[in-house]
Amino acid sequence: MPRITPRFLIRAARPLLLAAVLPVSAAGVADTACPENPAALLWTSPAHPVPGEPVKLMAVLTDGPAEALSATGPDGESIALDSAARGGPPWSLEAEFDPPRGGTYRVDIQRGGESIACRTVAVGSAAEGSGNPRPGEWNTAAEAFYAAWIEKLFDAPPDENLSFPSLEPVIRDPGRNFLYDHFGRNEDARLPATPDCADLPYFLRAYFAWKVGLPVAFRACDRGGAGRPPHCGAPNLSAAFTQGPVPTASFNGLMRKIADTVHSGSARTALSAEATDFYPLPLEREALWPGTVYADPYGHTLMLVRWMPQTAGRSGLLLAVDAQPDNSVSRKRFWEGTFLFADTGAAGPGFKAFRPVLRGGAGRWELPSNADLAAGGPVAPYSTAQGELAPEDFYARMGQLINPRGLAPRQAYEAMLDALAEQLQTRAESVENGEGYMRKHRGAMVPMPSGAAIFETQGLWEDYSTPSRDMRLLIAMKVLDSLPEHIVRYPDLFALGGQSPEAARAAIEALHRRLVQERRFSYIRSDGSAWELTVAEAMARRAAFETGYNPNDCAEARWGARPGTPEYATCSRHAPAEQRAKMEQYRAWFHETRRPTR
Repeated sequence: MPRITPRFLIRAARPLLLAAVLPVSAAGVADTACPENPAALLWTSPAHPVPGEPVKLMAVLTDGPAEALSATGPDGESIALDSAARGGPPWSLEAEFDPPRGGTYRVDIQRGGESIACRTVAVGSAAEGSGNPRPGEWNTAAEAFYAAWIEKLFDAPPDENLSFPSLEPVIRDPGRNFLYDHFGRNEDARLPATPDCADLPYFLRAYFAWKVGLPVAFRACDRGGAGRPPHCGAPNLSAAFTQGPVPTASFNGLMRKIADTVHSGSARTALSAEATDFYPLPLEREALWPGTVYADPYGHTLMLVRWMPQTAGRSGLLLAVDAQPDNSVSRKRFWEGTFLFADTGAAGPGFKAFRPVLRGGAGRWELPSNADLAAGGPVAPYSTAQGELAPEDFYARMGQLINPRGLAPRQAYEAMLDALAEQLQTRAESVENGEGYMRKHRGAMVPMPSGAAIFETQGLWEDYSTPSRDMRLLIAMKVLDSLPEHIVRYPDLFALGGQSPEAARAAIEALHRRLVQERRFSYIRSDGSAWELTVAEAMARRAAFETGYNPNDCAEARWGARPGTPEYATCSRHAPAEQRAKMEQYRAWFHETRRPTR
């Protein structure tokens, strides 16, 4: 259970008890009081249900899972509900029903065969003036609902390659977005949603605040430099959404201000800094909820969306999403090749939560200090423990959280190979996005910045080049190659089953030689045809990836095809000599997998 001090528990409990856990008083329904349980809250969407239209239900719990949702109609009739369970913590149950007529319905959250909480849902004219509780601040209840909403937004089988051209198909999908058309004004149909990696957490946070009625805070920060992390100014606070539903234009206006303010440095602030949008979390399972942000030391940002627990037959998974400069959004698993962790002196990397906006005295809004959060945050307390870990210890700790029973070496290898194959396929999509631009703009030339700016410059280069992605890909290949030796150096991290570390290393080396030849992916060549590669072929082309990030080069060259081969025959575009000279100058960064200092 999350660590919550009495002060935060009181903040969280009052909206639940007053607005969500109510006795049923509709005619024909027993007037029995709902159990008082501040750790269980039921949300509905749309805000004002109407007869004959689906009503979505989501129960969110912070003290353990529930088993089912049950509903009772206005005349006391039982309504069958098929519940889907997710998460933990927080835990959620989701269901849907079509109320045939207006009136007041009762929905109960069941655990151990008994109701642990309930609320009434008014449908039709009875719904006017009622609806979901409005927490008013980012208390535990709001954070738990946010986490459950994020998890549903990106839900899919763990082995599915979940990827979207932008966030728009996600937000506009009523099957994913529990809050789609929540106001009943068709407010999401044309909503622009194209955040990049830095904007993605802010967009989702602000969107949720808009629909639920919560305040929003964000800061202007510099990008750091000279071995120091970014510094931020005073917070920009907006409480416009707490006054009631506002039109889409109001949300769009605020989001434009946020997008013009935040950037890749916003999440890289020092772990001990007070003037930040985020605060660091302890490396504990109960602290890392969906919605948690991961800031890598070089500016990339990911957001956790789901934990998959380890079972007897399957390794555990920690899944996250990120956005790219071309606005594509994809889901990734936690591993060293995706979640970069290093002590650069210019960043405070690691897992962080949004600093909550709370009500202070005299009606003022306040952002709690690190000391306040250390005493107990809505999700988890402030902790700088991540900053005390060497990279290998950080990854070992995360491995223990994801697979607490340890992994057999083969399981560990196959999980890493899956993650690498996922990165290769995602890179293929990014390269194709660049090809798509070039097909539409024949003869165009994307300007190339100089020096470290190749990783940060905005505009066409940011949209269609892949230096950061290729750096992570090269790191991922090194990680996979190093697993056999890692088993010998850290045998306690693996379930060896009596096998010696040296024997396990030899077995994984043999497995590696075989499986990289069997695993395949494809990319699109310049003429639109697909070309298939094995993972082994991609790994053998690492030198090409060291200069393969330039969208002015054809896709074949970016994937390391050799001139004179059938694969290369469709290539008809090359970066100019000046840009090729720059890439050769910067090759060492990629060969040594080290980002340059600013």
